[in-house]
Amino acid sequence: MNNKMALNTKITLNNGVRMPVLGLGTWQITGKKAEETVLSALNIGYKHIDTATAYHNETDIGKALVKSGIPREEIFITTKLWNSDHGHDKAIAACEKSLKNLGLSYADLYLIHWPVANLYIKTWTALEELLANGKCRAIGVSNFTIRHLEALMRQSSTVPAVNQVEFSPYLYQKELLDYCRSKGIQLEAYSPLTRGNKLANPALSAIADKYGKSTAQILIRWSLQSGLVVIPKASSTKHLNENAGVFDFELSEEDMQTLNSFNENLHICWNPDKKA
Repeated sequence: MNNKMALNTKITLNNGVRMPVLGLGTWQITGKKAEETVLSALNIGYKHIDTATAYHNETDIGKALVKSGIPREEIFITTKLWNSDHGHDKAIAACEKSLKNLGLSYADLYLIHWPVANLYIKTWTALEELLANGKCRAIGVSNFTIRHLEALMRQSSTVPAVNQVEFSPYLYQKELLDYCRSKGIQLEAYSPLTRGNKLANPALSAIADKYGKSTAQILIRWSLQSGLVVIPKASSTKHLNENAGVFDFELSEEDMQTLNSFNENLHICWNPDKKA
């Protein structure tokens, strides 16, 4: 990925769809707060919003999309199928329900949220159908390890466009990153800010001081320069602006290597390798 990026920079997925490199994660933001946050993000210039059935905020996000007045084709919307909706027919119905909640005729990206054992391959056939029928522009997965991806691709010729996983310098899944890159799967980082757990880390703070940036901005910039799409969560205008303010500097190769060395396999969320 070219390091000369901007908030409107997009990457091209393996089926030709263009996806903004920076988006807004909306987990645990619901109700009026979700509507207000998404509207603020869109007003700032974000064009990529990430949600999921399990977040219970699709309807609120749909309201923000209407209020923004921004043409539908200018906004990239991701949503995800929850574990209880696996299986062909249930997956089709779940996508239709998400679209109704969002007030949209299609999603830009529809993901299997978790690799539920013995079900996700059958569910993938439903996503292929949804893609063919124009209900989504791209399909992918979330929280899939290499073995999950290999099992899926043994059964299907449709390579996932995206694998959205927890990723940060403290959970530097280089083997997964390299594998996805080799298969043409775009890796997308959620919880890139470690849910705040490492923002006061002295080694990270030292790098942030060097660039005159916040530690959160360093983590986001690292993700972008590592070739990831990144969706930090924010619920205040201050943090929305801060997270978007990562395009006026570039981390040196030396500092990138230092950040790479921070890995401690820190899972803030569930570890999908222990499931499915």
